[in-house]
Amino acid sequence: MINNNSIKIKKIKTRELTTIGMLSAVCVVLGLTGYGFIPLPGFKATIMHIPVIIGSIIGGPIVGMTIGLIFGVFSVIQNITAPNILSFAFINPLVSVLPRVLIGLTSYYVYKLSFGKNENLRIGLATVIGSLTNTFGVLTMVYILYAAKFAVSKGIDPSIAAKTIYSLAIINGVPEAIIATIITIPVILAIKKIRKN
Repeated sequence: MINNNSIKIKKIKTRELTTIGMLSAVCVVLGLTGYGFIPLPGFKATIMHIPVIIGSIIGGPIVGMTIGLIFGVFSVIQNITAPNILSFAFINPLVSVLPRVLIGLTSYYVYKLSFGKNENLRIGLATVIGSLTNTFGVLTMVYILYAAKFAVSKGIDPSIAAKTIYSLAIINGVPEAIIATIITIPVILAIKKIRKN
């Protein structure tokens, strides 16, 4: 006799693995092609964290954190193979990996613990927090571990490193959160609608 619970568990695991595989591939493709960066006046906004947020909301924290781990490891590899002025910081997993893993955790729990039945609002709030987790997490680790080196790389006085880093967090973080929300809400609603059918 086949146990219905074991079939259900296998389906969940298969669904989770499929979600992780597809959304991780999206992260990597966005990074490799350059489509993961939207040029705005004076800087580029990243959308590479969006698959992590989507994965965490539709698949749970483990799915989101796994996609975040793959995103972070990809970031380390990219900074080793195609270095730039800040690669000295981004090859450190505490900068590139840890904040990306935390996106899956914060997005999921903000979504899950949000009060109210307005799905758009719950997804939007979770997306904003997940996006800011990425921005502030990465830049906080850069500040904690590499403030002096960051100042040298930018040609600024070390005493204003914190001000510069957190100015970047606001300048980059707000547009990234807005763009992520605009993309994430319809995608998650569409996925949930497909799953119901």
